[in-house]
Amino acid sequence: MIEVTRVVDAPPSAVFAVLADGWMYSGWVVGSSHIRDVDAAWPAVGARLHHSVGVWPLQLEDTTVVLAVSSGESLRLEAQGWPFGTADVEVTLTADGGSGGGTLVRMRERALRGPGKLLPEALQALVLRPRNRESLARLAALAEGRARKTVES
Repeated sequence: MIEVTRVVDAPPSAVFAVLADGWMYSGWVVGSSHIRDVDAAWPAVGARLHHSVGVWPLQLEDTTVVLAVSSGESLRLEAQGWPFGTADVEVTLTADGGSGGGTLVRMRERALRGPGKLLPEALQALVLRPRNRESLARLAALAEGRARKTVES
């Protein structure tokens, strides 16, 4: 399991609000370029979002499904990203008392099926760690912007 963490300067509710909005998925997930549809039940278990991966015109259409959710605390997804395969991705949120209302975000990912599963974990980590750090940076920017907007309103 490849893991990255980041402290976000926003409360867990603001971070989870971004995760709970399936239409924002391509705004923070590196590699996802376009959201085609989101089930109305998102982020309930079994709900799907339909996204494109890659850059136009070389985009592949895939889906991501919710495996588990604990509102305000965690979201576990099965993300398809062919031709690389399918991954189990878990994002957990913990209030970070030391940062004045911030959130410790932990993202863990492991290959489930496809060519990515054949790669040794050390090689997967060379690709996934930088990608997932950037994903958390994007998630942080969206959540922090949402938290500032809420405070200003």
